Amino acid sequence: MMSKRKSPPLMEHPQVKELLAVMEQHHTDAMKDLLDVMGYVGEVEKQLDGAVKELAAMRKQLADMKQGPMKKAMQNAVITMQDKVLTLRERLEALKDSVVEGCKNLLTAFKEKGVQALSNAARFFKLRPALESMRDGLNESIKANDRTIAKIEAVSAEYHEAGRHIKNAGRALVGKEAVAEAKAPGRLAKAVSAPFRAERASLLSARKSVENALERLAHLEKSAQRRPSIRKTMQHYQDKIDQAQKSAPGRDTRRDER
Repeated sequence: MMSKRKSPPLMEHPQVKELLAVMEQHHTDAMKDLLDVMGYVGEVEKQLDGAVKELAAMRKQLADMKQGPMKKAMQNAVITMQDKVLTLRERLEALKDSVVEGCKNLLTAFKEKGVQALSNAARFFKLRPALESMRDGLNESIKANDRTIAKIEAVSAEYHEAGRHIKNAGRALVGKEAVAEAKAPGRLAKAVSAPFRAERASLLSARKSVENALERLAHLEKSAQRRPSIRKTMQHYQDKIDQAQKSAPGRDTRRDER
């Protein structure tokens, strides 16, 4: 059973709503990239919820199965997948916390320094480590899922191979020719692996959303690097004015030295 902390959807957090309203009011350039990042995090939330539902389907299927090698393989796989999904949800909560913390910090800076703070929004959001951790966790879960599907198919093949030997023993007793090959994994293997394949689809979609979020975050960071701060811009022009005054023709430098 999944029991760890699960906070409300990211876009429902008061600080997220407040910051987006402020950025919209002041037509902040960074708003689109930031909104995209938050939207992709919201997609990951939904996709992980789908993975949790598939786990519930696996447990139900497991409860209805008869004892045997297939059930044992599935029991071990479900335990592994539960641990993986639980870890992913913990990483998702850490990612959401990072987003909310960034919103709080940027709102504080906006209230203290005004619109100028919004021009460098990227530096308030330390999201890259959390997003990369989420992507790594999803990669691990997808690999575990692939191993499970391969294991189910292997167990099914062994089951059919054992059945072939038993069948051939019976055919030999009545003088019939032996069956040369075992059947490919049948309906049971497909039915058992179906929830794992659905789980895999949810995880792949979540990974794509994380990759999209990283791409938008990179764009947000680059935009912030290209955009000089108001203070630096003002200082730049002040330096030019000072330089122009110093080099103006007819200036009596000797009087300045006195």
